[in-house]
Parts: sequence; structure tokens; C-alpha cells
Amino acid sequence: MSTTLELSLPTPAASATPAPSRSYWRVVGRQLRRDPMALAAGLVLLLIVGAAVLAPWLAPADPYKASMLKRLLPIGSPGFLLGSDELGRDMLSRLMHGGRLSLLMGVVPVLAAFGIGTAIGLLAGYVGGRLNMVIMRVLDVFYAFPSVLLAVAISGALGPGMSNSLIALTLVFVPQVVRVAESVTTQVRQLDYIEAARMSGASAFSIIRVHVLGNVLGPVFVYATGLLSVSMILASGLSFLGLGVKPPEPEWGLMLNTLRSAIYVNPWIAALPGALIFITSIAFNLLADSVRSAMDIRR
Repeated sequence: MSTTLELSLPTPAASATPAPSRSYWRVVGRQLRRDPMALAAGLVLLLIVGAAVLAPWLAPADPYKASMLKRLLPIGSPGFLLGSDELGRDMLSRLMHGGRLSLLMGVVPVLAAFGIGTAIGLLAGYVGGRLNMVIMRVLDVFYAFPSVLLAVAISGALGPGMSNSLIALTLVFVPQVVRVAESVTTQVRQLDYIEAARMSGASAFSIIRVHVLGNVLGPVFVYATGLLSVSMILASGLSFLGLGVKPPEPEWGLMLNTLRSAIYVNPWIAALPGALIFITSIAFNLLADSVRSAMDIRR
């Protein structure tokens, strides 16, 4: 099943200005501050990101130090607040350090796809014609495969490893971002002020930079925010399959894989990495929905 997200694009014609004004973004920010769901999701993400970033200083133990005498200790054991894994390593420390790699693998591909996809979508949408047709037909090939299958296939072809997984996920998300950017750009280029800028002798680069980019970035940013949860799940899935981060590095998807054998002995320990993946993905989804709702005020 494909994980492609659906997004209702704002109509650029509804805007009276060539690009979103500062007052508009202030209103969006005020809407987000008044949204309890956005505040709750933001707080959860802040705690998770903060724990991951500060893991070297906050973690109570060395995440790589193993002890077979202390393997699979239950939650709440002395010196092991969240128990220990199959090799006797402190679960709390590994979860905190694992968040660094999991968040990195979830965010970096989306940021890369946001930049690459927006540039390609702007080019295809503004130039149009045969160039648009060629670009969009090539990208349609990627849509013939579910995102999960495509990520596994590309990562498998490139070989296991974190860098190859990042490349694979970026390639999965670029076509989706291009489609959104191209759609909005095609609508914007038909507006009157774009034609007026052309008649005034402005270059294509100047028109795109000054008049088109401001209208395109908003919808693409909202869409990319929604992709963060998908990226987290796909990245963890690649690590679970052995195509992502390699042992002994702590990463939530890889930890799920290594703890499979412990599910019948200590299921609560085995469920902890999956719970964090679920909570982080839900928080990203809720925040993306709140941002999209806040930006709909322009309609």
C-alpha cells in the first residue's frame, strides 16, 4: 500500500498579493499557538528531540556497554529505569541515543526532497510544455510502486548502510514533492501579476524568485511536514530489515529487530522502541495537520 499523502492545495488566485505577507505568517503563528493539538504535538516532539540531542549528557549509562549477567532486566530494575536489552545494555540510554539516528534518518530525507523537489517542480511548472511533460512522465514511473516497496528496492540495490538509506528515502519523496510544487507553480504562473512582470521585462529567474517562490513554498512546506511521519516509519523499517543503521549503533528500528527474540520473555522491553516510533510519528502527523489548518485561513 502506498504511503503517498494527499493534500488539498490552496488556490493562489485567492491571494491578493504576489506572496504571503508578514501579517499572514503572524496570523498563522497565532492560530498555531491557540491550537491545543499543535501545542501538545510540539511539546512531545520538543521533549523527544531534546532528549536525543542531549543524550550524551542525560543518558545514565554507556549505550554500548553490555553485560550478559544483566540481560533483559524488567522495567524499574535498580540502575536500569527502563530495563536492559538482549545484551544487558541500558534501554533508557539506548533509546535516548537511538533517537538521534532515528530523527536524523526521518528528517534529512524530507529536507533534501523539499529542496530538490521544489526546484524541479518550479522548473517544470513555470516552463511548462515538453519539459513539463518529460519531467512529470519520468516521475510517474516512481508512482507505479508503493513507497515502502520502492524504498526497500532502492536501498537494497545501493546496499545496507545509513547513507544509502538516506539516499533511498530522498529518492522516494522527491517525486511527491515535485508533483505538489509543479501543481502550485502551474496555477501561479497564470495569474495577472505574473503576466505583468513578464511584460515589464523581468527575467524568468527574477519572476520565480520574487513572485512565484513565495506562493509555492507554503503548500510544499505543509506537504513536506506531513512526510516526516512517513519518513520516520520507512527509515525504521529499513533498519528493521537490515538495510539501514548497522549494529551496534542504537536506532529504534534496529532495536526492534534485535529485540524480537525477547518478545516472549520480556514483551514490555521489546515494545519500547516501537512505542517511541509510534508516538513520534503521530506527533509529526498532528503537527502537520495543525499547520495545514492554520494556513487555510487564506481561503
